Amino acid sequence: MTPVSAPGAGPGRYQEWLRIAVEEAEAGLASGGLPIGAALIGGDGRVLGRGHNRRVQDGDPSAHGETAAFRNAGRQRSYAGTTMVTTLSPCWYCSGLVRQFGIPRVVIGEARTFSGGHEWLAENGVEIILLDDPECVRLMSSFIEVDPGLWHEDIGGDGDP
Repeated sequence: MTPVSAPGAGPGRYQEWLRIAVEEAEAGLASGGLPIGAALIGGDGRVLGRGHNRRVQDGDPSAHGETAAFRNAGRQRSYAGTTMVTTLSPCWYCSGLVRQFGIPRVVIGEARTFSGGHEWLAENGVEIILLDDPECVRLMSSFIEVDPGLWHEDIGGDGDP
């Protein structure tokens, strides 16, 4: 699948979209969850959906930031031209969602604290824009330091730091 660029997509626009995901991550943290946020952006640059990780709040292990944004976007006839924006490299579950629905581009805030499936996505034709955003790194690094057990639970670990 050849990625289709959203109008005006580029570094400035990616940072604008990332700001939405960061707001969601901060909302997730403020409500007792993990600071991971996401937004699904339409081919025309409109925000289709946004959300944050709600695994803790909802007791739902599948309530990741990307899946929340995807669900909040509602049904789309096609995902051609869309962009998934996330504060953190998407896990394998969320990477599978991107591939399943043919989302052609993923903008990632950071992959220092966790490197999920973004390299696999790139190998399979998804355009990956890794911003290495200091705010995203700070959010996750601080969270992992404060609650390593919950972090390990979130990434499917055994809960031990």
